[in-house]
Amino acid sequence: MNIRLAERKDINQLIQMRWDFTLEDYQTKIFDESDFEAFKLECHDFLVKALDSETWFIWVAEENSKIVSHIYIELIQKVPRPGRITNPFAFMTNVYTVEGFRNKGIGSKLITTINEWVERKKYEFIIVWPSDDSIDYYKRNGYKHCKEPMEFFSS
Repeated sequence: MNIRLAERKDINQLIQMRWDFTLEDYQTKIFDESDFEAFKLECHDFLVKALDSETWFIWVAEENSKIVSHIYIELIQKVPRPGRITNPFAFMTNVYTVEGFRNKGIGSKLITTINEWVERKKYEFIIVWPSDDSIDYYKRNGYKHCKEPMEFFSS
């Protein structure tokens, strides 16, 4: 198992995984196969920009050149505060492992690598909004469940 940061050569696999993740995650689908090409273009554009940025980091676990798990991290810059060094925090999203590779410790190895990377880089913390089904996974990997954030949805 190889754990590394994603590269441009991974874009097509990442696009397919995002599509598959969404199909699996949403029981009531508001899209179908005919939407794939438009999604592919939008996702490709996002991934090119993300991989070229200094704010997005896409971590992958691969086996035999096939990506089997990934976690996306976006760095969020904080407003400086007097009397302290202001480091960004990390927003974790799009955590996914291909079905045949689940419950084998791959996701935990990936998240451990990310936790160690965050500590080395001295980022302040990682925040993730887990699904109800994934809360135990995060707890097993050192995360603490906190109160829900507040949200505003524009109409």
